[in-house]
Amino acid sequence: MKVPYGIADYYALRTEGHVYVDRTAYIPTIEELGKSLLFLRPRRFGKTLWLRTLACYYDLRYAGEHERLFGGLAIAGNETPLAHRYFVLEWDFSKINPDPPPRGVNVSVTSRPERIGNEIHSYLNGSLTSFVSDYREHLPQSVAIDEGDAFRTLNDVLAAIRRTPYKLYLLIDEYDNFANEVMTADPEVYQSLVHADGPFKYLFKWVKAATTGQGLDRLFITGVSPVVMSDVTSGLNIARGVYLHPELADLCGFTDAEIDDLLARAIAEGDDAVAAKAMMRQWYNGYRFVPEATEKIYNPTLALYFLLHLQERRGYPRQMLDSNLAADESKLEYLGQVALGQEAVIRLIRSGEPLEIERLEERFTLHSMLERSAQDATFLGSFLYYFGMLTLVGETPERSLLLAPPNLVMQGLYVDQVLRFLLPRGQTRDAAVEAKRPLLHDGEIEPLLDFIETEILPSFSNRCS
Repeated sequence: MKVPYGIADYYALRTEGHVYVDRTAYIPTIEELGKSLLFLRPRRFGKTLWLRTLACYYDLRYAGEHERLFGGLAIAGNETPLAHRYFVLEWDFSKINPDPPPRGVNVSVTSRPERIGNEIHSYLNGSLTSFVSDYREHLPQSVAIDEGDAFRTLNDVLAAIRRTPYKLYLLIDEYDNFANEVMTADPEVYQSLVHADGPFKYLFKWVKAATTGQGLDRLFITGVSPVVMSDVTSGLNIARGVYLHPELADLCGFTDAEIDDLLARAIAEGDDAVAAKAMMRQWYNGYRFVPEATEKIYNPTLALYFLLHLQERRGYPRQMLDSNLAADESKLEYLGQVALGQEAVIRLIRSGEPLEIERLEERFTLHSMLERSAQDATFLGSFLYYFGMLTLVGETPERSLLLAPPNLVMQGLYVDQVLRFLLPRGQTRDAAVEAKRPLLHDGEIEPLLDFIETEILPSFSNRCS
């Protein structure tokens, strides 16, 4: 079995013989849900692969390869009339530099907001240059790239598309990536990007306008949280959030049955598939993103990381947390900046009891991220839910939602963060590392809980009681 760890290119998966966990049955559902959709999931949950699946299905250039790309899958024989009926334009905003260097010698007139605005124009023009080249046989007229104004280029592209029998499908990946980085580092710069006539808000205003008979017919946006979308909502108030839709509960992530199938392919004769499954369930399962969902799902990146290691070395990874997910710790560092956030994290580790919130916040704004007094349990729980640090585990009789860490990977990240903002460096930190070792290697949390109870919590009893 060719394990597609780190591969998010659907075309490569299907043409190079990698195993593919079929998600094509969701394509008709996506069409029925609307033309402008927003889908949120934590990092490394397969959102990019889903966008590439949509790209291959709708792109007019792949009509002749349809059987090669989709034969034998759920969509085969159930194709919609829209298959291969679009020009497809893809944007990945994680490629936009949130801190571009000044250009030229005279830096006095290039403030950071201006530099980021220039970076946005540069990225868009680069993507449009590739787009025009890729579709040169299908466009009836040449398109001039306006180096100073990407929106002029976009308008010219749409004008050319309107002269064809096709329309445009725009796929935006990681829509909030660079903007979230700017917000964390410099709120004033972020505000200049998303408010008034800032370049990021203007971009979404242009996208909205392009859907009004200008040739842009469908839009699918992925991201991690609704923070940025809330701040640009007047620029793009047509996108329907479908990330809590019951029918899309396991669009991204692996089910138990899918893990069983992957293990059956990866495991060698004589190896214990039952033990491997138990290990994966303990460390990587537990995610439930939709209240109505009846089954928990596995983090797909971590599952493939484990399977690749198992297949190549016939053993489990020494480090169960893939280093590609280590960046999630920054979200806990953010909470560590406020006492209420520290208290929430400590309580989760200390008590093991779920965090109760009234609802999941679907609107975060710059104000709520910066105004500490507005950050109640509902805010904190929702924030951690979107980033995959907490997940839905149930409801109270009053229908409040219960959130808890989904698995040992996330518990380990919480433990590391507690050690960072509670323990001094030196012998106490060394003792804490020893106390958490049984959790990281064997899933035994009791030694660490004992250490926290005896060495840490007494000095924080007033805050955590």
